[in-house]
Amino acid sequence: MTAQTEATQAPDLLYSEAEDDLRSAVRALLADRADAPAVLAGIESDTPYDLRLWESLAAGIGAAGLLVPEKLGGQGATHREAAVVLEELGRAVAPAPYLTSSVVATEILLALSDGGGPADGLLGELAAGSKVAVLALPFASAPADAAAGAGANGSLERTVTGVADAAAADVLLVPTADGLYAVETGGAGVTVQPLVPLDLTRPLATVTLTGATGVRLAEAGPASEAVSRGLLAGAGLLASEQLGLAEWCLTETVRYTRERHQFNRPVGSFQSLKHRMAQLWLEVVSARAAARNAADALAAGSPDAPLAVAVAQAYCSEVAVHAAEECVQLHGGIGMTWEHPAHLYLKRAKADSIAYGTAGRHRDAVAEQVELPAP
Repeated sequence: MTAQTEATQAPDLLYSEAEDDLRSAVRALLADRADAPAVLAGIESDTPYDLRLWESLAAGIGAAGLLVPEKLGGQGATHREAAVVLEELGRAVAPAPYLTSSVVATEILLALSDGGGPADGLLGELAAGSKVAVLALPFASAPADAAAGAGANGSLERTVTGVADAAAADVLLVPTADGLYAVETGGAGVTVQPLVPLDLTRPLATVTLTGATGVRLAEAGPASEAVSRGLLAGAGLLASEQLGLAEWCLTETVRYTRERHQFNRPVGSFQSLKHRMAQLWLEVVSARAAARNAADALAAGSPDAPLAVAVAQAYCSEVAVHAAEECVQLHGGIGMTWEHPAHLYLKRAKADSIAYGTAGRHRDAVAEQVELPAP
C-alpha cells in the first residue's frame, strides 16, 4: 500500500466549513428555543418535547434528513454532519428525538431502502420532519442485541420496556422473528405507557402491542442486519452527544470557578482545582478524537466502523459522566439545586452511559475485534 493510499484512508477528525455553519445554525436555534430555563420548565410539564423546536430543527434547518439521500427528500449528507447536530443537542441536553428517529430509525430504513417500497416512503416522511419513528427495543440494546430483540416468534403481541422517545413517536419499528414491521402508535392495539426515567429530557416508555397490525418492511435476515446497522450508528453518534455534554460541563465549570471568589481569589486559581480541570480538558480532547473518528468511519462506510464505534463508546460515556460529576461538585452548593441545569447533564450522562450498550460491553467488543479475548 502506497503512502498516498494510506493518506486517503486516514480518518478526518477536523470539522469542515459546512459542518461549522451547521453547528452555528443549530446552536443559535437551541439558544433561542432550548436554553436552560426552557428545558427545566419542560421537564416539569407533562411532556418535555417542544414541538416548535422539533419543527424548526427537523424541517427548518433540515437536520432530520441529513442521512437521507436527496432523491428521497433528504439532505444527502453524512454521519459527520449528524454528529455535529448531536454535539449541539448534547450541549443543550435538548429534549428532541433526533438520535432515536433521525439516526437509528433512519439508518434502519436506509438499509432496507429498495427504490419505492414502504421503507422509502417512511424515510421521506422522517426527512421532512412530519413523522418520528423509533425502534421498539430497550434503549440499552447494543448492536449485538439486534437478533435477540426479535423475540421467539413472529407475533406483534409483546411488551417492550424502556423504549426511548416512544412518547414522541408516530411509528414504531418492531422487530419480530419473521421480519421488521412499521406500526402506527395511534393504531388499535398499541399502548405507550410513559415511565419515570432518570433522565427527564429523554423520556422512556413501555410499549405494549396487543392485536396490533403493521406493514412488514423486510424479512427476518435483512431486518436483523438493518437493526444492527441502526444500533451501530446510534452507538457511534451517541459519542458525539456525550462529547457535547462533556464540553458544556467543562466550559461552564471553568467559567463559574473564574467568577466565584473565596478568600479574595477566584476559586479556579487554586492549584487543586486547576489540576482537576486540566485533567478533564485532556479527557474531553481525547473524547473529541474518539467521537469524530467514529462519525468519520460511519460516514465513509469503513470496515473498521464497528471498532471505531466500540472505542468511542467505551471512552466517551465515562468521560461524559466524569465531566458532569465534576461540574456538579465544583459548582458547590448551587450545583446541587434543581434550579441549576447541572443535574440535567449528570442525569443525561448517566442514562447515556448504558444506552446502546455499556462501556463494558463495548470494551468486550473491542477485545473481540482485535482478537484479545478476556482471560
